[in-house]
Amino acid sequence: MSLTLMYITNNPTVAVIAEKYGVDRIWVDLETINKEERQHGMNTVKSNHTLKDVSVIRNVISSSQLLVRVNPLYEGTKKEVDEVVERGAEVIMLPMFRTADEAKKFVDIVSGRARIILLAETIEAERNLDEIVKVPGVDEIHIGLNDLHLAHEKKFMFELLAEGNVDAMCSIIRKAGISYGFGGIARLNEGRLPARHIITEHYRLGSSMAILSRSFYDSKLERDSEEIERIFRDGIREIREFERKLMSETVGYFEQNHKLVQLAVSNIVKGLNKQ
Repeated sequence: MSLTLMYITNNPTVAVIAEKYGVDRIWVDLETINKEERQHGMNTVKSNHTLKDVSVIRNVISSSQLLVRVNPLYEGTKKEVDEVVERGAEVIMLPMFRTADEAKKFVDIVSGRARIILLAETIEAERNLDEIVKVPGVDEIHIGLNDLHLAHEKKFMFELLAEGNVDAMCSIIRKAGISYGFGGIARLNEGRLPARHIITEHYRLGSSMAILSRSFYDSKLERDSEEIERIFRDGIREIREFERKLMSETVGYFEQNHKLVQLAVSNIVKGLNKQ
């Protein structure tokens, strides 16, 4: 089964094109609380999405699911969740949670009105994962490598993939029968760690979802619709063709790729340490 591909945008033109070429979930990102402080100075996406964007995107997509990331739990969470449900969110993501109790509180707030995906991106969530996966009503868990690698004081987000953290977390989630994914991917042969190697790791680990990262397409760039169409059409076709190839590969192929990932990550980190 191919990966569920997710793409973050509040641009209706980009959303329609992404849906047309097979993006499974269009993601509106409302998370702002403490994000700038956590990722200050980093070349990461700082969202300026609004509640209005949820309605805008809902009105232009039909086959793709609408995913909304809300803020971490705070006094306004219930109001925020109520609003995004009313505006048509089908999947709601909780970021920066730490415990099973927080996960349960969120499940109770959503109360079956949308599919729930937890974003495991804190060291505490990683440590408490055995209990978190037991919370009834959690549909999916995505391992958020951006913030998690910062929490571990790593230089490169895929160090956690090379060093076994992602393997351990996926094993716990898989045994609980919950769908999961991790990280983001660029175009097939692009990215500091080429996406083909990351996708192969998704298949080795039994992951079912991945984010199309800003390096796949940065929706803030001014490009005409024909260029955007070309990027999504060709980029997603390449990914799906590669996935079909992976479905017939042997265990040895995936083990060899993992070793290549470990070596590549080690070299990337060495380079970063010299800067």
